[in-house]
Amino acid sequence: MYSLREGKIEDLPRVLELIKELALYEKAPEQVTNTLEMMEKDGFGPNPVYGLYVCEKNTTGEIIGIAIYYYRYSTWKGKRLYLEDIVVTESERGNGAGKLLFDRVMAKCLEDGCTGMMWQVLDWNEPAINFYKKYGAYLEAGWLNAHLQDYEIKKLLDVG
Repeated sequence: MYSLREGKIEDLPRVLELIKELALYEKAPEQVTNTLEMMEKDGFGPNPVYGLYVCEKNTTGEIIGIAIYYYRYSTWKGKRLYLEDIVVTESERGNGAGKLLFDRVMAKCLEDGCTGMMWQVLDWNEPAINFYKKYGAYLEAGWLNAHLQDYEIKKLLDVG
């Protein structure tokens, strides 16, 4: 029904559509500021910072799902794979595409000698939480996400 492969630069328009679909689902469409140009440079430029798998529907070749990952370093655990997002278009959810993508990312984690993988899930996203619970994933409480935007950092550092 589906096939998986590594993402290519020409997939990025559809990848960005799926990212925007996820943002709409998560009630934050205005927060997507990523662009095709940024994704090209960051994923396919001289120093790629993320990896990408795409899931295609066999009957049409349409990309119906993606998994984006990168590496982080834990002072306690060492090299970790961080799963930034799995997105499956709404009409295809529940048909196995998410499992194929998640299983492939787990395999990549082992292939690259990581000590484990990490990701986030919104506390209200019951379908995703239940999906991860099927794997026996530990859902951690007690940590808060923190971030600063580039314009905030510039202001704080007074660098225009």
